Amino acid sequence: MGVANQDAVKQFASLMEDVDEPLKQTFENMHQGYRNEALVRFLKARDGNVAKAHKMLLDCLNWRIQSEIDNILAKPIIPTDVYRDIRDSQLVGLSGYSREGLPVIAVGVGLSTYDKASLNYYVQSHIQMNEYRDRVLLPSATIRFGRYIGTCIKVLDMTGLKLSALNQIKLLTVISTIDDLNYPEKTDTYYIVNVPYIFSACWKVVKPLLQERTRKKIQVLQGSGKDELLQIMDYASLPHFCKRQGSGSSKHSANGANDNCFSLDHPFHQQLYDYVKHQASLLESGAPTKQGSFHVNFPEPDPSRTKIAQTIESEFQKYGDRNGRSNSFNDLQIGDS
Repeated sequence: MGVANQDAVKQFASLMEDVDEPLKQTFENMHQGYRNEALVRFLKARDGNVAKAHKMLLDCLNWRIQSEIDNILAKPIIPTDVYRDIRDSQLVGLSGYSREGLPVIAVGVGLSTYDKASLNYYVQSHIQMNEYRDRVLLPSATIRFGRYIGTCIKVLDMTGLKLSALNQIKLLTVISTIDDLNYPEKTDTYYIVNVPYIFSACWKVVKPLLQERTRKKIQVLQGSGKDELLQIMDYASLPHFCKRQGSGSSKHSANGANDNCFSLDHPFHQQLYDYVKHQASLLESGAPTKQGSFHVNFPEPDPSRTKIAQTIESEFQKYGDRNGRSNSFNDLQIGDS
C-alpha cells in the first residue's frame, strides 16, 4: 500500500465510523463496497497522514452532499443537441480497456474548445463521467477481470495545442481541482501523445512544479504513442488518434464516428447518456425532466495549482511573443446557463 500502511487504514476506518449518517451514506455511494481501497486513495493523496486524509475525505463527502453529487447521474443534459455540442467541444471518451482491465480514457486536450456551453455544463459533464466511471465502469471491470480495479489510464492527445488554449486554463483548473480534492488517485498513468513544440517548452518548466507522485504517473510518448501503448492494450482499445499513421489526429476519425470515442454517437457516450436518462426516469417517476445545467460548488484551487496555471500562461505568452502573436486567458467568460 506504499504510504498507506495497514495501521493507518485501520485508524482511518475507525475515524469514519463516527461520522454522521448522511456522510456515511454518500461514502458508500462513493466507494461502491470497497471502503478500504477508497481510504487508501485519500491516504496516498495526503502522503499517509491520517488526520489530513480524514479532513480531505470529510470535505469531499460534504461537497458531495451540498452539490447533490449522488443524484448527478439522474440529471441529463438536455436537450440532446446541447449535449452533442458539449461532446464536440469537450473531447473525452472511453476507447477500451488495458490488458489488466483498466479503462482507457482518451482526452483531446489540444482540440477541445469548451466554447459551446457555460462552464457549469462542462463541469456537470465531467463529474457525470467521473461518477459513471466509479459507479458503473470500474465495478463492471472488477467483475469482468476477476480482481479489484479502481483506477484508469488516460491518453492525452496534444494535437492542435495552440495559444488559444490559454482561454481554457481557468476552466481546466476548476475541473482538475475538483478531481484532486474529490477523486484522488483515480488515474494510474497519464500517457501524453502527439506533442507539439509548445507543449515541450511548457513541460520543461511545469514538470519541476508537480508533486513527485504525479510526475511518476506521466509518460510523454513519441509521436502517436502507438507502439508503446500496444504493449499494454490491444489495437481495438487504442484511441482513434493513436491508430493513424504518423502524428496528429482530428476530432472525427477517418474510420467513422463509431471509432471516435469523443463523439456522442460512440457506444460509450450512448450508453452513458441512456443510463443517465434511465436514472432520471426512476428518480422522477415520470415527471418531465427539467432543462438547465447542474450547478456545483467550485472549490478554491490549491496555491500550487494556481502557480502551475500561471507558469503555463507565462510560457504560452513567451511563445506567442516570439512568434508575433499574443492571446489572453482572461478572455474566458464563466457564466451560468
